[in-house]
Order: sequence, then structure tokens, then C-alpha cells
Amino acid sequence: MSSADSGTPSDGGVLEHVTLTVTDLAAALDFYDAALGALGLVRLDELRDEEEDDAAVEAVAWGPPDGRSVLWVVAGPAPTAGVHLSLHTGSQAQVETFARSAVAHGGELHSAPRRWTLYRRGRFGAMVADPSGNLVEATADEA
Repeated sequence: MSSADSGTPSDGGVLEHVTLTVTDLAAALDFYDAALGALGLVRLDELRDEEEDDAAVEAVAWGPPDGRSVLWVVAGPAPTAGVHLSLHTGSQAQVETFARSAVAHGGELHSAPRRWTLYRRGRFGAMVADPSGNLVEATADEA
């Protein structure tokens, strides 16, 4: 049995989270709240400059309601570009809701919800570009 099958970390480590830097935090928060919310992920953390009174939010993280943060989005002058983030969810309906919600909140449809017969056999998925152009994909096992 491999470490992936047993649920234990391998000697090579396990990905804990991904961080994206954006120049328009408000647009990114609108997009990610909608897109990730459709997959059951919620905001878990919001960070501000602790040395300033009434400081604006500078970093936000999402994850499962009972888990730890898996995606951080932070404000910065040089946006992250070219990232492809894939999230697995429990149903095709969630994939479809993800695509609709993401597009309604500033995303651009890259791949409409459909069966992935070539690259991901047995998967149903959709891919949307976030406001900075990074690709966010949602997949589910085919029914």
C-alpha cells in the first residue's frame, strides 16, 4: 500500500496549502468566496497589519469548516500568474454550481462542466480563470 492509499504522509511531504498573490483583493475575495463556497469551503482566517489601527484585510484563507486553511489569497504588487489549482468535490452538482458561481463573481469560464474523457477518466469537471487569470478547477467522480 502506498502512503497515498494509507492516508499517511510520504517521506517527500504533503502539500498543506497554496498561496496566491493578487493586486485586486476585493475582486479576488468576491470570486473565491463564491467559487469555494460552492464547494463547501469557508473563510477560516483574515489577517490585517497588527501595527495599524483599522487596517484593511491583507490576507484571507479558505478551507473546510472543520479543517485547516488550504488556500491563501494575499494582497501584493506582483500577482501570481499561471497557477492551476484543482479541487475535488463530492458531486457533479457541486461542480456545476462552482462554475456558475465563479463566473457570476468575476471568473472566466475556461472549460464548461463536462466529463473528462482524455485527461481525467472517470471525472466530471469544470475550470474557471480567477480575476488574475489563474485556473481553478473543480472535479467530482462520475456518477
